[in-house]
Amino acid sequence: MLNSVSLTFPDGSVRDYDAAMTGAGLAESISRSLAKKAVAYAIDGTIRDLSDPLGKSGKVEIITRDDPRALELIRHDAAHVLAEAVQELWPGTQVTIGPVIENGFYYDFARNEPFTPDDFPAIEKKMREIIARNKPFTKEVWSREKAKKVFADKGERYKLELIDAIPEDQDLKIYAQGGWFDLCRGPHMASTGQIGNAFKLMKVAGAYWRGDSNNPMLTRIYGTAFADQAQLEAYQTLLEEAEKRDHRKVGREMDLFHFQEEGPGVVFWHAKGWKMFQNLVSYMRRRLDEHGYQEVNAPQVLDKSLWETSGHWGWYRDAMFKVTVAGDDTDDDRIFALKPMNCPGHVQIFKHGLKSYRELPVKLAEFGNVHRYEPSGALHGLMRVRGFTQDDAHIFCTEEQLAAECLRINDLILSTYADFGFDEVAVKLSTRPDKRVGTDEAWDHAEAIMSDVLETIRTRSGNRIKISINPGEGAFYGPKFEYVLKDAIGREWQCGTTQVDFNLPERFGAFYIGSDSEKKQPVMVHRAVCGSMERFLGILIENYSGHFPLWFAPLQVVVATITSDADEYAMKVVGRLKAAGLLAEADLRNEKINYKVREHSLAKVPVILVCGRREAEEETVNIRRLGSRDQESLKLADAVKLLADEAVAPDRKRRAA
Repeated sequence: MLNSVSLTFPDGSVRDYDAAMTGAGLAESISRSLAKKAVAYAIDGTIRDLSDPLGKSGKVEIITRDDPRALELIRHDAAHVLAEAVQELWPGTQVTIGPVIENGFYYDFARNEPFTPDDFPAIEKKMREIIARNKPFTKEVWSREKAKKVFADKGERYKLELIDAIPEDQDLKIYAQGGWFDLCRGPHMASTGQIGNAFKLMKVAGAYWRGDSNNPMLTRIYGTAFADQAQLEAYQTLLEEAEKRDHRKVGREMDLFHFQEEGPGVVFWHAKGWKMFQNLVSYMRRRLDEHGYQEVNAPQVLDKSLWETSGHWGWYRDAMFKVTVAGDDTDDDRIFALKPMNCPGHVQIFKHGLKSYRELPVKLAEFGNVHRYEPSGALHGLMRVRGFTQDDAHIFCTEEQLAAECLRINDLILSTYADFGFDEVAVKLSTRPDKRVGTDEAWDHAEAIMSDVLETIRTRSGNRIKISINPGEGAFYGPKFEYVLKDAIGREWQCGTTQVDFNLPERFGAFYIGSDSEKKQPVMVHRAVCGSMERFLGILIENYSGHFPLWFAPLQVVVATITSDADEYAMKVVGRLKAAGLLAEADLRNEKINYKVREHSLAKVPVILVCGRREAEEETVNIRRLGSRDQESLKLADAVKLLADEAVAPDRKRRAA
């Protein structure tokens, strides 16, 4: 062959092919059955249309519909079919963008009358018709002049803006499915029929064009799609379970917190919710003490000059809450900012006073209240707020100490998650992003150390901890570990982080005196276990669905009376429980006991002790536990001891062992 390429197959075999052969032709040359199953192919991991010529040598894979990588293609193609269906049903509707997102896809539409969920049945029916037509996806590369003229003639003004935004050195691709076409980077499967019918439209929302509130409001239709109906139904079951566990719903039932318009993105904590919050902070304080941290507190408001020095003013200014203070003299006018993170303040504390290498590592921790201006549309209960508390710490150490400190942080993070019942944890190393500070040599050095630590984490866990690399997802100042935990219904949450920073100490001129009596720059490690305490508490609420272990519940025991004859005894029981360190209340209301039990069960109280005349006479209690119909009668002293032992936090049990 005059123009051939060498392809390496998954089994290691190598064969030469004509460079002009397409992916479809390659699949056909292997077997007809494979060609029927193929939806795309990949060379060196890059997924391509089956109609694309091979063009280059490399490792080749034929992607079938049951390949996990095909799921993104299914969803991408479903988004195109959604757009076609909408324009068939409502001519004149303009289409904008329709990307694949986590768990599905969406498409934004410009229409005078917004869509509603009532429109979904008609849209889904039309989508099934389009899929059944099984029209091939075909690709053409157009000139900008042609594309702008065609879309202008169609009245698609948003597409004209998108065309202008595409860099001149990139091809302008048009994908068609029958007579309908769209501007798209691709790739796509071979035809609409390969999408299948395991899809569902989920919800509608308003979305500003390009996320700018100065632009027109569009209607965003969200959908999801899977390879088969069983996967779709499993996902819908997951959503139903997640809805039951929604921390905002459970928070109302347990009377933990609320939000209101006068304080967008900040939490109004109720007594029980604040008790839980403080319980979490107290637990973390004990863990920090075990690991040799010093708790500090840096100012809430700092002059913008400090944020300029740190680099945050340039990187994060738009997300910072700024305050201008006017003095008596106009020369005194200054700009301050509410701190969006704790790190610059901790560098100032480290710098205060001379440090010797013998004092390193210095571990400074803070439960710092920080503020970041999140878009209103992104706010979501405790999970995404504008004011939150970071369980932040910064470790100042030598380069020789870095690996050991990262491993100590790892031990703290994993043991903390285990105490809350999270046993499935993954650790991801995020490497250098395109926009970053520092030299390539510094990044090479930091990433090499972190890679070695990551491997140690894997081997020390006996391969129980899953590890992976996130290329290009590091912080702008250094590589980082991200700790991702899996909750009771299989959802993943990224919480803890360990971030190496050679940059901030240099910016602020932080140093210690080395063994040679010379000034040395420390390595700074940013570390969080929970991340946002509010978000972590939201995750806990949803993980437990409000059924907290006794040691963490905001109200552990309610003593409910059957008749007023037992009121005095009930108060005695409460007194004994409180003396043993338990959080207990009495319910002496003149209500039927079944009503009381049902009400406290809805409020997720872990233990209800029922007391009547007989219990008072015998000094016993009837124990009912949340989620169980079983009852147990115990002597009061035995019940108090049982519950007091059960209510000891895991870290305290370890210390006592």
